[in-house]
Amino acid sequence: MPRILRVITICAVLGCSWSLAAQQMADTVQIPEIKTPHFKQEEGPKVFIDELHNNFHTLSGRYQPFGMLLQKDGYRVHPLKAFDNLGQTDVLVISNAIASKNLGNWQQPIHDAFTKAEISSIKQWVANGGRLLLIADHMPFAGATNTLAQAFGFDFCDGFAQLNIPNGQPDVFSEENERLLRTQITDGTYGKALRSVTTFTGSSFQIPDNAIGVLKFKSGDICLQPEIAWQFDDQTKTEDLENKFQGAIMDFGKGKIAVFGEAAQFTSQKITRQNRTFYTGFKSEVAPNNIEFVRNLMLWLSS
Repeated sequence: MPRILRVITICAVLGCSWSLAAQQMADTVQIPEIKTPHFKQEEGPKVFIDELHNNFHTLSGRYQPFGMLLQKDGYRVHPLKAFDNLGQTDVLVISNAIASKNLGNWQQPIHDAFTKAEISSIKQWVANGGRLLLIADHMPFAGATNTLAQAFGFDFCDGFAQLNIPNGQPDVFSEENERLLRTQITDGTYGKALRSVTTFTGSSFQIPDNAIGVLKFKSGDICLQPEIAWQFDDQTKTEDLENKFQGAIMDFGKGKIAVFGEAAQFTSQKITRQNRTFYTGFKSEVAPNNIEFVRNLMLWLSS
């Protein structure tokens, strides 16, 4: 299966394995000054980043650059320590939650990261006016988050999504390749108009009828679904991703939800392997628009 070679190439570059968590870390990138912040300092909406579900990305860890960017834009950013901290119109960011049973055990079965009570509470909170950014990366994170996503009508493929492009090329969703759709968060309605966004090996999902797709796959793009994360062979199950997505937004009751299938695009990370350092997210040369994309999305969520 030649298409698997591209994921294996990415794996070799990034040093992918169950020990990836030890190799992949937040980059101490200097977030550029924002000339026209969306909110006055310490007067913007409150943003809480989930740290209750063994999250791979937390405010003090791999999402520190994400938090720094939001603070420069005027948001008040905090780690989430309890659900009762959330106000009706606050923004909750849940990125790469995972069940305790799958910590260091990235193989099937993938268990739910959220209890039924938590899912019901989050759904009701959004319906009452809450704003949710739900991010679930490649396996096992998509599988661990899928029951929560399904409560809002989304359905993840718990695998590794990739564009049908040459080996070694980044996943660029652009207007040119018809994978970046023109929406309120890309056309200049909220922030700067953008023509491309770059992601770094994530997952895919179906969207409900009332959702608005942002990052859309095409026929020939695929989701690889191994039994063990990052282990692929000719028997690995694959799914064509025509009409599937890696980003979408939706009004839900009085609130809003944005769902994305890749976490690194929202931050800045570095990966060191064999004396070589690779960057994903804000500092990556192939992702010049990701900072503005994050700003646009957060402005839509919080408005």
